[in-house]
Amino acid sequence: MIKAVLFDLDGTLLDTNELVYRSFNYIFNEKLNLNFDKNKIGENYGRPLEESFSKITENKEEIESLIKEYRKYNLEIHDDLCRPFIGTEILLNFLKDNGIKIGIVTSKKEDVAKRGLEISNLMKYIDIFVSPEHTKKHKPDGEPVIYALEKLGVKREDAIMVGDSPYDLLSGKNAGVKTCGVNYTMIDINELKKVNPDYFIDNPTDLIKIIEKEEF
Repeated sequence: MIKAVLFDLDGTLLDTNELVYRSFNYIFNEKLNLNFDKNKIGENYGRPLEESFSKITENKEEIESLIKEYRKYNLEIHDDLCRPFIGTEILLNFLKDNGIKIGIVTSKKEDVAKRGLEISNLMKYIDIFVSPEHTKKHKPDGEPVIYALEKLGVKREDAIMVGDSPYDLLSGKNAGVKTCGVNYTMIDINELKKVNPDYFIDNPTDLIKIIEKEEF
């Protein structure tokens, strides 16, 4: 029986697709004049910023500078471009009503990630929150998922990880939990299919059907 659902945040529970696109566009095209198109920018969705910018330069100081500029710009436009996907609260209410623990496992910095949950009125649903500050290893490693389950006191076989990127799904697989990809991802869906998650959903409420019908 499913006892915990772990979610990625951006692109999974929160519709921040335009926020992320504009933030990367600002760095790649306005600051660096790289003329990346939308597809090229989209290749960076769901990846740690360090990895995205290390493709541009190997200089650690330059990478750190780009990360700071990205985060500064992202924060400036954040609140106007952050909202839950339709059906998110219905799903979270269902999980709460059925005693299922809810966790966030994100690559986003804790302060900004929690801000997104707060302005979307979703923080009240969350039982465990895991960001890069909490673990030594990060997605796609399984450590963040394992950390969340240990804090919740839930066994791996009783949990599922839901995300919009291959890194989310790989993190779940590497932790030994079931995985669920979202078809509403901004990432090329074929990249998610390559990871071979256990399930796919078209919208957040589809997860309710999986939990009701499947035995874990």
